[in-house]
Amino acid sequence: MVAAGIAVGLKPTYTVAANNPAGDDTSKIMNYNPDMEYRLCGKTGWMVSAVCLGGHWKRVNNMVPGLFQGDNWLSLDLKNEDFHKNRYEVVSRCIERGINYIDACTHAEIVSYSKALKGRRDKMHLGWSWYEHEARSTAFRKAEKLIETLDASMKETGEQYVDLWRITCNSDAPRSRPGTHPEGTRFMAHTEEESEEIAKALEIAKKSGRARCTGVSSHDRWWLEFMVRTFPKQMDAVVTPYTAKTKVVEKDSLFNTLQQFNCGFFGIKPFASNSLFKGDSNLNSPTYEEDNRLARLAIRYILCNQAITAPIPGMINPQQVDNVALAVKERRELDKSERAELDTAMEMAWAKLPSEYQWLKDWEYV
Repeated sequence: MVAAGIAVGLKPTYTVAANNPAGDDTSKIMNYNPDMEYRLCGKTGWMVSAVCLGGHWKRVNNMVPGLFQGDNWLSLDLKNEDFHKNRYEVVSRCIERGINYIDACTHAEIVSYSKALKGRRDKMHLGWSWYEHEARSTAFRKAEKLIETLDASMKETGEQYVDLWRITCNSDAPRSRPGTHPEGTRFMAHTEEESEEIAKALEIAKKSGRARCTGVSSHDRWWLEFMVRTFPKQMDAVVTPYTAKTKVVEKDSLFNTLQQFNCGFFGIKPFASNSLFKGDSNLNSPTYEEDNRLARLAIRYILCNQAITAPIPGMINPQQVDNVALAVKERRELDKSERAELDTAMEMAWAKLPSEYQWLKDWEYV
């Protein structure tokens, strides 16, 4: 196994480094900031900031007390103006730091981020899915139903198009005919028929101008590889896990396939669903500085894999945006002591993963 980065056959992605020492043309990079690094996102043609904003805000109730109406982050009060102020401030800081992609994947996320981008849509590529009404539900596995969901999301948000429609798909439960992978035979996340319907919906969205680029999100890397190989015209980018414990296998890595088909990659769960951290992300947490340092180590480690477009952490305050932007500017390769520190922290993160996130351990070797 190779740590984060250079597996056999992987090629460096075209990159404009911070401060642009090579003197590349930056005029077409959306929201360019010389302090940010930018990477080519596959066949989208976009130069995307090396760290982006993920949709989830799992601890935002620490910034907006009383926001959650239930026992988890999906239960927030979408009418809470303090919450929308928080999202506006986070997006504003992202724009200031040169971040140029937001990924949203729930109804609340697409509504809130569309609102936060009003009047400055030209600063960000916006990717989304309305996962509640997409392919994870058996009622939404036909192209017609998926397009209805996309139309409903654009009507509700007032958006005329989405930059990347990346349908959220099944992730873990086996549901179809056996597919093969290096370890033998298994079931893929969707049947061939379902996969064809998903690809058909993406094709309709792109041809009609509803989506400028398309792709899928799943936690089943074998199905992702099937989709990228089978429907390359629809697979402009994929959204899937990549943590600070992930390693690239030297042979038959998903990243070889992504590069072969010029497909972008956005990595979710870079901090293992916050299990990496000791504190609660509050600004007055006694482990605030230590957790910031661990976050930067994780981002640096992940960015050593140049086949990745960007990790997309969810962030709950502007200070977290500043921190990940700083990670991009820091020395990329971890030294021996930093590597040991991150290894120890990730072993602890693995040990305290909640039961609903044990599947992240399947993403240690990709």
